[in-house]
Amino acid sequence: MISAAIQRVLAEKSGSFLIPASKIAIVEEDNPLYHAFLILTKVKYAKIPVLNKKGQITGLLSLAMITDKMLDLDGISIKPLNKYKVKDVMETDFVSINFTEKDIETQLHLLVDNNFLPVVDDQGVFQGMITRREWFKAFNYLAHTFDDHYVTVDKKQVLKLEAEN
Repeated sequence: MISAAIQRVLAEKSGSFLIPASKIAIVEEDNPLYHAFLILTKVKYAKIPVLNKKGQITGLLSLAMITDKMLDLDGISIKPLNKYKVKDVMETDFVSINFTEKDIETQLHLLVDNNFLPVVDDQGVFQGMITRREWFKAFNYLAHTFDDHYVTVDKKQVLKLEAEN
């Protein structure tokens, strides 16, 4: 369980954890793989969200998933990229969170094994992402400002003083 004092300081930064959907490169599940290849070669993300027509996240796509379809025995070719759609190669087994359902501690546990967490609303509509990078920035903030908020006391010192009295 996260300390209540630490949780209060982190809560000051909680709004900045979310990178809004409008700032994230996405593809739609019915896009040709060629289109997704162009997008992924231009962005700095390892994976990007795949959305359906309703804006719901249905998968994740990486450059490696696309290049796998480009490889054959004779080398590499972009021809297959027009044959496949994003939904044909996307990862469908992924973790997403809803802020109303996941607390800070759960987010941190999930970020141990995931570079980012897609955030959805109650209808599964993509709202944005929480990334490890944003959490590292929050911990940096915590490390540099905790003493501005709290006075800490070494428990061993307190116990020693109590024992002496």
